[in-house]
Amino acid sequence: MKCAVNMSSLTANGSRELKTLAGFAAVFVLLFFLPLGVPRFDHAIYEGLALTKWYAQEHVLLCLIPAMFIAGGISTFVNQASVMRYLGPNASKPLAYGVASVSGAILAVCSCTVLPLFGGIWKRGAGLGPATAFLYSGPAINVLAIVLTARILGVELGFGRAVGAVLFSIVIGLAMHMVFRREEEAKAEAAAEMPEVEVKRPLWQNVLFFASMVGILVFANWSKPAEAMGLWANIYAWKWPLTGAFAAGLGVTLGLWFGFKWKELAVAALPVVVLSFAFPHEPLIPFIVGCAGLAVLCDRNEGEGREWLEATWTLGKQIFPLLLAGVFISGVLLGRPGEEGLIPSEWVKQSVGGNSLAANLMASVVGAFMYFATLTEVPILQGLIGSGMGKGPALALLLAGPALSLPSMLVLRSIMGTKKVVVYVLLVVVMATVTGLIFGQLF
Repeated sequence: MKCAVNMSSLTANGSRELKTLAGFAAVFVLLFFLPLGVPRFDHAIYEGLALTKWYAQEHVLLCLIPAMFIAGGISTFVNQASVMRYLGPNASKPLAYGVASVSGAILAVCSCTVLPLFGGIWKRGAGLGPATAFLYSGPAINVLAIVLTARILGVELGFGRAVGAVLFSIVIGLAMHMVFRREEEAKAEAAAEMPEVEVKRPLWQNVLFFASMVGILVFANWSKPAEAMGLWANIYAWKWPLTGAFAAGLGVTLGLWFGFKWKELAVAALPVVVLSFAFPHEPLIPFIVGCAGLAVLCDRNEGEGREWLEATWTLGKQIFPLLLAGVFISGVLLGRPGEEGLIPSEWVKQSVGGNSLAANLMASVVGAFMYFATLTEVPILQGLIGSGMGKGPALALLLAGPALSLPSMLVLRSIMGTKKVVVYVLLVVVMATVTGLIFGQLF
């Protein structure tokens, strides 16, 4: 028996060592044959670094950090039984999918910013169906993006994107639930056996707490509209005062219901107010100081505050490195808007012309792997349509692109596993392809 155990251990160790050796060999071969000096390769590396720099400047501070605080708050302050009741496997399907499918109308986030939020509700026990419906709808159902699509690309594409995104989120969620129904049934049984947990505060207090953070996330990232008139332009003019108002509301909720000391809240808020007036044209400075102050407040608040910070930090360690790596690889392969990576843009233009099955499939696949920041997909598509892209492939890219990207796939794999990510990506690509094909025949 002892000999058999030793042999098994040796076999396992040998397998691990072979994998390590294979990894070393792969890295060595890659470095040995690295095509430095080849113009396209050098430019692709530059594009990867440039896209990563742009993402760090435009999305990490204003999008990712607030989203991580929200996700950490979900993990800490939201009762697991409540999540199971409204979004769990046994929850009312119309309620669960209805809420998840229209969440993007409020959030207006990209495919990467939604990941911490998805991770938060997933870890608290949300059913796979409602969770993936939320995952898709978060970046897909963006009111401003849909309005911009209709105005620039045409009413048909705007309408098709709005209807398709809502239906996609529900159908994809239901399909994920059916494919993995055994796991969902096991989760439902486990939820039924969960003991009742004491609720520390009523639901409405948690709602106001999260609403204040969502308000910060939404208005801090309110994009400048193309025209200087209208509702969107007026909101943009007041984006930072509105962000500050929601931040003040967050401070009030922390002081009233979460045990934070008023004196410490005032000390943390003072430099933010002073810097806002000292640097009125550099809003990132007080915003960064405010985020740092919140982190210090959480660390000083033993109990829930420190748990909130630890949950936020745990998500950050899991998500941030994979996101940056994914954005870099995406830039190397496809470049930034208007620039080329390793894959020539001419190939993409030639592949998405007309309304064939191949064109729609190519548009869905390219959209799924390329990283689109919020609203950038519209001018990119405008250029592709001008180069001969059909309306069907255009809609396919609109339905697959904002909701997926290579960076988001890497992070999702670490959250819910390879099998679920593969099924989710295939569902999005296939549905976008079929929808684009039908849309192209009709219009």
